Amino acid sequence: MAQGTGSINSDYKDWEWSDDAGERARLLQSPSVETVPKNSESQGSGLGATSALGAVFIVVNAALGAGLLNFPAAFSMAGGVAAGIALQMCMLIFIIGGLVILAYCSQASNERTYQEVVWAVCGKVPGVLCEVAIAVYTFGTCIAFLIIIGDQEDKIIAALVKEPEEVGSSRWYTDRKFTISITAFLLILPLSIPKEIGFQKYASSLSVIGTWYVTAVIIIKYIWPDKELVPVEIPTSPSTWTAVFNAMPTICFGFQCHVSSVPVFNSMKQPEVKTWGAVVTAAMVIALFVYTGTGVCGFLTFGAGVEQDVLMSYPSNDIPVALARAFIILCVLTSYPILHFCGRAVLEGLWLRYTGVTVEEDVVRERRRRLLQTISWFLLTLLLALFIPDIGKVISVIGGLAACFIFVFPGLCLIQAKLSEIQETRAISWWAQVSYGVFMVTLGAFIFGQTTANAIFVDLTA
Repeated sequence: MAQGTGSINSDYKDWEWSDDAGERARLLQSPSVETVPKNSESQGSGLGATSALGAVFIVVNAALGAGLLNFPAAFSMAGGVAAGIALQMCMLIFIIGGLVILAYCSQASNERTYQEVVWAVCGKVPGVLCEVAIAVYTFGTCIAFLIIIGDQEDKIIAALVKEPEEVGSSRWYTDRKFTISITAFLLILPLSIPKEIGFQKYASSLSVIGTWYVTAVIIIKYIWPDKELVPVEIPTSPSTWTAVFNAMPTICFGFQCHVSSVPVFNSMKQPEVKTWGAVVTAAMVIALFVYTGTGVCGFLTFGAGVEQDVLMSYPSNDIPVALARAFIILCVLTSYPILHFCGRAVLEGLWLRYTGVTVEEDVVRERRRRLLQTISWFLLTLLLALFIPDIGKVISVIGGLAACFIFVFPGLCLIQAKLSEIQETRAISWWAQVSYGVFMVTLGAFIFGQTTANAIFVDLTA
């Protein structure tokens, strides 16, 4: 891609397949493909073009894409501000640790995507389970992104046409299905077609600024509230002990950028674990401030009556909030392609393994297959978002998968990586790292099992 310009994909080559088989291999590495060592590869022209600062923006954008608006409700479920912040801080340690583990295993295994790292380090069965989990998670999240766009556009349109929201609009061009479709076709689909996500650093910078604005609006609205915004009861403790655990999937879903992290790590100019540690720490600190500000102030503004999407609790004619909704739309527009890239990588890996064709042999047909995968994925998510607008029950079931990506698979990778080391004596640090991996797997399995069982129980009893 041409560098030094402000446009996205201005070079027609960004939309074509690559004649460099090595470039393609680095993007979607198949376990059956023999590769040169990483050191010799880095001496060529295969290094990424994303700077450390650009990587920070991409990681922050991936983390803030969908979970930002749910944190006030998560604080309410957790039982108040103190419980919400404490839970968030405890989980952040393992969230950052998981990101660093994935980068370490990616470098050690010479793999370039999340699922291929798990496949190479942990073996076939965990690899297949990881691919299935990624496909389900990214597909469901893309549907959620489109629904978020529809929710925000409904409020914005209601303010522009000045019609009561409960009555609905009689104009065809303000219909929810039309607005979601036109936004998706004009903006999301073009961003989803390119084969790399490094270009996202431009759009991601804008969306990160947008999330800061959303947080600022929610904080200001709490400090200087409107007269009609009167909070109901403000919980100070969880209703039940399990309520705290019910808030954990929202936190995991909010901070979950692990699926996208491996491609981002390998798109950097200097893909080193130490540099990556600084990148993800800075990114998670930014996300922490944004989430905490949004969660605390949104929760204290509306109390137990806060909506799952906090912006839906504000009136549609509030101009600053309307601008915040526009920024959220921008954030989601740039998050959809990142998650879609990871889902498409899973489909590509499954296809290459099924056909037994190596990446180098199949480069010529890559563009045609990429277009087919992208368009099929896009149309299915759009149709489901249009005709099944309320997918809260579905998201509640797959929300626990975020805990698997943050805790379970990185923990398994760390355990396997340490067990594969040939050492005559096991140092204390070795045992500490293995124990850390075991704890991560146990914690992730508990969160996934508890939240999934609870979601199914709630759905069956609803």
